[in-house]
This record gives sequence, C-alpha cells and structure tokens, in this order.
Amino acid sequence: MWQPVKNDEEIASGRPAMPDYMPARMINEFAYCQRLFHLEWVEGLFVESVDTIEGKLQHKYVDRPSGPLPGADEVDGVVMQSRSLMLSSEKYKVIARLDLADLKDGAVCPVDYKHGSPKVEANGVLEMWPNDRVQIAIQALLLREAGYRCDEAVIYYQETKQRVRVAINAATIVEAETAIKAAWLAARDGYIPPPLIDSPKCVGCSMVGICLPDETLQIMNAGDEEQMPLFPEAGTPKKPPEGGVRRLLTPRDELKPVYCNTQGVSIGRSGEVLVVKEKGKVIQQIRIREICQLNLFGNIQLTTQAIQSLCEAEVPIGYFSMGGWFYGFTNGMNTKNVYLRKAQYRLADAEWFSLRIARELIVGKIKNQRVLLQRNHIEPKAEWLLQMKAMIGRAGEAKTLGELLGFEGAAARVYFGAFGGMLKLDDDEEKSGEFSFDFEGRNRRPPRDPVNALLSLAYSVLAKDQMVACYGVGFDPLIGFLHQPRYGRPALALDLMEPFRPLIADSAVLLAINTGMVQAKHFVRNANSVALTAEGRKGFFRAYEQRMDHLVTHPKFGYRLTYRRMLEVQARLLGRVLEGELDRYEAFVTR
Repeated sequence: MWQPVKNDEEIASGRPAMPDYMPARMINEFAYCQRLFHLEWVEGLFVESVDTIEGKLQHKYVDRPSGPLPGADEVDGVVMQSRSLMLSSEKYKVIARLDLADLKDGAVCPVDYKHGSPKVEANGVLEMWPNDRVQIAIQALLLREAGYRCDEAVIYYQETKQRVRVAINAATIVEAETAIKAAWLAARDGYIPPPLIDSPKCVGCSMVGICLPDETLQIMNAGDEEQMPLFPEAGTPKKPPEGGVRRLLTPRDELKPVYCNTQGVSIGRSGEVLVVKEKGKVIQQIRIREICQLNLFGNIQLTTQAIQSLCEAEVPIGYFSMGGWFYGFTNGMNTKNVYLRKAQYRLADAEWFSLRIARELIVGKIKNQRVLLQRNHIEPKAEWLLQMKAMIGRAGEAKTLGELLGFEGAAARVYFGAFGGMLKLDDDEEKSGEFSFDFEGRNRRPPRDPVNALLSLAYSVLAKDQMVACYGVGFDPLIGFLHQPRYGRPALALDLMEPFRPLIADSAVLLAINTGMVQAKHFVRNANSVALTAEGRKGFFRAYEQRMDHLVTHPKFGYRLTYRRMLEVQARLLGRVLEGELDRYEAFVTR
C-alpha cells in the first residue's frame, strides 16, 4: 500500500517519498542485489519468469490464511500453526507475511518457503543464503516485537525439499537490523545502484531485460572519459572486465501481436481466451497470455470484459482507423516509475539536453537511411551518398533544433528522391488499372499514391509499437526532446522511432512491394487519397511483422535481437541517461 512519508525534511529535499512500511521480501532483494531492490521497490518494476511463476504456484497452499496466533501471554501449552500471518513493526518500519508460524513449547518459529535450493558449504553442511537469512530474521524480529518468544527460524527450500534452521541470536539480529537500515537509506537516496560485474546472479534473473547490467557497463566503459556525468552525485561504478557482453537476453519475445482487420467482427472473452465472432459465429480464439498486443482497425467491437482482462494481463490495445490512422491505445496500470517521468519532464525543458538527444537521433536516422540505400538501391549515385554523409556531419554539430531539422530535411530530400530505385518490380507488376508503384517523392495527409499510403501506414504502426515500448519503460510518450510537445502527439515515441524508420518501416514497405505481399490491385482511391484494401493491409502486416521479427546484431553489445526487442532496449538505455547512470544516449545504427 503506497503512502507518502509525512516527513517535511524528506519532502523538501526532493528525494523519493517512501511508503510507511517496507516488505521484508524487499529487504531480501536488497541483500541479494541492491540494483534489483531499486528497480522493484523504488521504481515499481517487475517481470515474471518461469521461476517466479513456479514460486507463486508453490505458494498457493501456504498463502491461504488460517487461524491467528493466540496473544503472546496465552501461548503456554498451545501447539498450533498459523499460515499467511501478517505482521508489522513500528520500530523498524517493516512489514512481513509469514508463510507459516509454528507455535510449540511457548515459542514461535517462523517458516519461510523458498523456490530454490539451499547453499551447500564445502564440508557438505546446508546453509541459508545470506539474503534468505536476513528475511527470516526480520520475521523473527517482528514476532519478538509482538511479544512472542522466537529462538530459531526455518527456511524450507522446495526444489530440494530440505529444511535449514538458523538460531535467532545477537549476530542474526544485528545482520537483520543493519540490512533494514541500509535498505531504507538506499531507497530514500533515489539513485540506481551500479550493476553487478560479471555476476552469476544476473543469469536467469527475470529483471535482466530491464536492468541491462552488462550493457550498461559496456557503454560506461566505452564512454568519453572527458565528458562529465549528468548527475555526478549519483556516483560511477567500477568498469567491467574485458570480454564483451554476456548473452542474457533472449533474442525474441515468444508473445506475438494480433491485428484484427475484418470489419464488423466482435471480440469477447471466455476465461483466459479472446473469442472473435463474425455475425454471431466464432471464427477464432486467442489465448490472452500468448499475445503482447491487440490492434484493432476500423469497425471492430471489444467487450468490457475483454478490455479488463487485457489490462490485467498488461496487454495494450491499439486503435486505428480503417485506413491505418493511429488513434491511441488502452493500457493497464503497469507503469509505476514516476521518478523516471519526473526526470523526463525536467530534462525536456533543458534546451542543451534536448539538443544533445535530438542530435543522436537524427544522426542515427540519416546513417540508417544511407545504409538502406547502399544495400537496396539498384545503383546509388555517389553524389547522393556524399550528400547524406555531409548531412550526418552537420547534424552532429547542429547548434539549435531548427538547424538540426533543416539538415534532417535536406537528407530526407536526397533519400526519398532515390527511394524509387529500391523498388524492384517487373513491368507487368508495376501497374494494375489506375495504380502503379512509381514513386516521385514523399506526400501525406492524405497519401496520394500506393507507396506513400504504405509508408504512412508503416510509420503509424511503428509509432504504436514505440509507444508500447515507452510505456513499458515508464516514460510519458507525449513529452519528447526532438519533437516538441503538441496536443495529442506522442513526441517521445516519434523521437525514438526516428533511427528505426528506414530500418523497420521503410524496409517493411520495400519487402511488401518487392515480394508481392502487397500488389497494385490492393489499393482503392477515395477522392484524392489512396488507401489499402483489407486484403492489402493483411499483406502489409505480414511484411511488417517479418521485419519486426528479424534478428539484427546490436553494434554496441554484439548479440542479436529482434527489432521489436531492440525498440525496448533503446528506450531503456535512454531511461538510464535520464536517471544519470549513463552519460550519453547512442541511437541504434546498423552496419
């Protein structure tokens, strides 16, 4: 239960307002990894993994509350067990849920169930892990403060089905009290602790995709030594050992996006399944836990029950017009990191910082446009490549946002002037009726030819995906650094997608046209605008998702990720810059 601290000194200092009580489980995390503690407790972030889900399932029985313990002065001669017992301490400002309190011989022994296995010493003796010992000792402290006698505590490790005991003596109590004090100090300090260096704890950690330990250290190690950190008071961690970045992230997410494009269908919910109906007949069923987003195009009905279940599962719902105009999306309460947003608002008002981020984004975009021309154009002119190379240098030295946008526009004129040369079609494929894939330049609002219609749809869908990544990290997508705030515009999402426009959106358009996934017959004209048919949108979504699922090597870290994963990684790296952990943001640039 989150409540601000009623401490005038803390409020005046600008430090994070803390809840009244800290869970003992969080102090366990602090003793295990201070960075993990910060991410979970201070920033409110959490990601499920196989281990955490298995742990919850194993706790189903012990989490069922049973009868309360008798009063501390009524325990003599009583033998009983109390499950899921909640205790709190005014002295230590901690709260704990005891899995089991075993009352016998006038003393209470707390028993905590853990998913893993105990620590095995060299002589074969079983020991508790230090962080588990701290947590169970805190439970003993709470029992003692409530007036009970507590002489020992037990951890039951479910993987090996072994019990490990610890005596509640002076040394155990001092260890617990020290951890409690240190955890509160670290939480109120507000700065994210440095990553662990080459630690085995990172392997299998559910938060590794948010923490990015080796990636963060790699960027710090390669940074400009003369460049001052944004927030020197946050401190700088030791540099990592040589040897590169460990592969801790999976290349792609197993969850898949869903695009609903058939007009007039309705989507309801039956248990954990979305049920898609057309004219009352079930045409498809989709497991909610197997999708990462639901995108609705045009006249599609979604029931309240389905919306609630999707929000609870943290599956965003994107809303588009039938022609692909992005209206917005519905998301659950999965964003709790208010401190990142405060930093975002503060630094977005700093012109020097906005320009610094904007330069990186535009330089990355022009570099990627240039690479796309080199890879896909039939015969790119040396003049084009030289002009774009010159714009890269000028954009990197721009003194104002207006100047930077001018260099971006100059590069875009060269790029889109050559874009038609990347379309590879036979003569009989280029034209169908009144439509052809001739491309003479970028136009929009509305697009007036098939290629521009595809580009507009691609940018709209990419903006949605970048907004999902921004919300997942904890950003406010409406406050940007390159794109200035405007009513209803997702400025930060548009910022971060700039380097990815040529790599994802433009490449998806080229893939759709050059492979025949979208053909000239898939377009219709409405007044002076051109739009895709339903069949054409299906073809484009197939090309777009192929591109999003394409594995690409990160130039800084050396491992391969899908473009969808890359959007999130880059957003998290920007978050590290805003929080003061990294000195600069580097846009993703392909080679």
